Amino acid sequence: MKLKVNAKLDPKFQPLALVCKQMREDTKADGQDIVIAIERNKGYTTTYKTRIFKDNTGHDEENFRFVERIAKSLLWVAGGYKIIIAGSEVVGNKIKEAYTYGGLRDFDVKFMERVYEQEFKVEVCSLENAPKDKSAAAPIGRHLDGCRIGFDAGGSDRKVSAVINGESVYSEEVVWFPKTNSDPEYHYEGIKQAMKTAASHMPRVDAIGVSSAGVYIDNRIMVASLFLKVSDEDFDKKVKNMYLDVAKEIGEDIPIEVANDGDVTALAGAMDLNDNSVLGIAMGTSEAGGYVDPQGNITGWLNELAFVPVDFCEEAMVDEWSGDYGCGVKYFSQDAVIKLAPFADIELDENLSPAEKLKVVQGLMKDGDERAAAIYDTIGAYFGYAIAYYAEFYEIKHVLIMGRVTSGEGGVILLERAQEVLDTEFPELAKQVELHIPDENSRRVGQSVAAASLPKIN
Repeated sequence: MKLKVNAKLDPKFQPLALVCKQMREDTKADGQDIVIAIERNKGYTTTYKTRIFKDNTGHDEENFRFVERIAKSLLWVAGGYKIIIAGSEVVGNKIKEAYTYGGLRDFDVKFMERVYEQEFKVEVCSLENAPKDKSAAAPIGRHLDGCRIGFDAGGSDRKVSAVINGESVYSEEVVWFPKTNSDPEYHYEGIKQAMKTAASHMPRVDAIGVSSAGVYIDNRIMVASLFLKVSDEDFDKKVKNMYLDVAKEIGEDIPIEVANDGDVTALAGAMDLNDNSVLGIAMGTSEAGGYVDPQGNITGWLNELAFVPVDFCEEAMVDEWSGDYGCGVKYFSQDAVIKLAPFADIELDENLSPAEKLKVVQGLMKDGDERAAAIYDTIGAYFGYAIAYYAEFYEIKHVLIMGRVTSGEGGVILLERAQEVLDTEFPELAKQVELHIPDENSRRVGQSVAAASLPKIN
């Protein structure tokens, strides 16, 4: 596979965006159509149509590897407990085998079962019976009328705003330690205190919006790192409905909307840009994503891009948590910087934490070290190809790039190289996508204000 822009420190990099392109090209004359679909709560379904080689023509393993990467990507982009493969029984049965307990994708099966509280399934059907897209129609966000509480739950601090007709009349930031606390009462009281403080600065509360890291279904907490130390028993009993329970204490029948913080960041960016089709990506401890669709809605998708594969090379680094190779977490986070350091001849002290290792590379970058620049150059190439791959699933006009990996001069190099990939390898996409690193100080719409705009007042 020949790349027009090389990943300087990773010559084996095989971008999935080019794999998709190549598969369409190779099967143009004599391929077969296939539909990959993911179903989640309330029957919402996301589909992806492509072509593969015909079954039983010596390409079955190739077809499986390709479809498995797409199915995995779709699963973590949209979320769901059911994969449907329409158009190839051979591939469908291999996917069925992979997505079982003890199978190739054991981690994904168990994670999605926990999120959706449903048994994970893979169904195989004919092309004629392929499901259609079914999405959540209700728009979320950009409601600025009335008296609203906006709450943003971070891992090291919690922010709350009292917002009246779109203007923040009060906001505060409080340091807290949710990830090290096993007592859910600690979390409950912290959230309640923040909301009551905001409420005290307004004549009434008409709505509550929450931005929080994790996975939320129907405003319930399904998986969230904030409750890392809470036992499974306490999580089920006291955490799942925590935001709903706190809202009831603020006032009966107050509408509340809880969304993933990545989505709310994308929403804040969309409000700031005054446009839609915004994909937000934060490169920090891990890779976080959020999306605002062409209609200005938050989709209810997972957008867990850390688990979405971007590299087709089977020798790519494996993510310790999911046990899978080539996934975003190792390409767009502090892990990516640490992974590439030895290839740039930078030796990092093993006793340092990942955040401290990143700081060392950032320090070298500040001093104009070319080895550090090569790391950001490589991540930029990764990113340009990844944007093209994400565009297989998202309609994108703007990409917002955030997180500490993108700070300073390294972020500038990263962005320039990503733009070069789009310009040279995907010129049509380059015409429609703009890349932005938002300036935290100049962003007019804050995270907690965007969170406040989530619910519609009845």
